[in-house]
Amino acid sequence: MFKISALYIYPVKSLGGIQLQQAEVTDRGFRFDRRWLLVDSKNRFMTQRHFSAMALLKVAITPNSLLITYTPDAETIRIPFEPQTDDKFDVTIWEITCPAIRVSNEADEWFSTKLNKNCKLVFMPEDTHRKVDPRYAHNDGITTFADDYPFLLIGEESLNDLNGRLAEALPMNRFRPNIVFSGGEPYAEDLFNEFSINSIRFQGVKLCARCVMTTIDQDTAVKHKEPLKTLAGYRRKGQKIMFGQNLLHGGTGVIRVGDALEVISQHTEERFLV
Repeated sequence: MFKISALYIYPVKSLGGIQLQQAEVTDRGFRFDRRWLLVDSKNRFMTQRHFSAMALLKVAITPNSLLITYTPDAETIRIPFEPQTDDKFDVTIWEITCPAIRVSNEADEWFSTKLNKNCKLVFMPEDTHRKVDPRYAHNDGITTFADDYPFLLIGEESLNDLNGRLAEALPMNRFRPNIVFSGGEPYAEDLFNEFSINSIRFQGVKLCARCVMTTIDQDTAVKHKEPLKTLAGYRRKGQKIMFGQNLLHGGTGVIRVGDALEVISQHTEERFLV
């Protein structure tokens, strides 16, 4: 039996994640997940891929705001859920643009100082409907400031198998999933087509290609060679290294740690040979 063992959200894209006991599924993913984004002077998205120090910015949710802590000096800033400006403009994530609202002058100054980079913090309003990758979309699916999809699924056994091949085990936070499950064989998620959690339907649409972010220690922001070096030896598909599966969904509601993950159908042929 598959069971949900961990749930995560990442309110500000590429900053620290938050582990939850339950999470609300909305039309575009988990509530609060990647609804905020840091952009550079050209309004292009910023991530740990080029600014590894973003890992040192940790996020907590309070009743009315996000609380961001910069761990090297423990300084904090509160980000109200509602933007403090009416400054709306398009931002770019990869090659896709969508409207966003700048949060505040205070936030821009604080993040620019901590990252030593001129940047702005923006928020995705409800009337921004960013479509998922059209090659895999169905039912006009939308997402937040995530790379392409609302959810990323990883099995505990997949990480256990990887860690068995490494000299030093890595935590799940290197891979930034939203949903983690226990049970089954390593990489069982590769073959999930449709499944449900608490009556909410999910569809596995694309294996997740991994990048340099997986090599960044989320406590120190230091880059390493692993796990990409080892994954390349047995999880390569073409020029990409795969780990985890991207999901689309239908319906809303709440899912909890301990809920059953019920597989409805699997892909009839392996999309990836381990």
